[in-house]
Amino acid sequence: MIVTTTPSVEGRKITAYHGIVVGEAILGANVFRDIFAGITDIIGGRSGAYENSLMEARTTALRELEIRAGEIGGNAVVGVDLDYEVINNMLMVSASGTAVTLD
Repeated sequence: MIVTTTPSVEGRKITAYHGIVVGEAILGANVFRDIFAGITDIIGGRSGAYENSLMEARTTALRELEIRAGEIGGNAVVGVDLDYEVINNMLMVSASGTAVTLD
């Protein structure tokens, strides 16, 4: 499935719009404790543990987005936006876009 931040896919025609789809992933408070416990892996101002947790959450949110798009008949998602929010000491990664059918 094609997932893109652009409103269209070059060389492909959108033949149907199926609606907005969203995928979320939430990292619990224990993730932050684990990250800060491993703060010693910070090199050059970067935390590998934190980056890995963000990557896992982003991957999960995008995978969920693809599944939901497929469930409503889409074979691609355009206009994808990623958002990161902190809610009650938890990190939420949200991916949203429009499920479409490409020719």
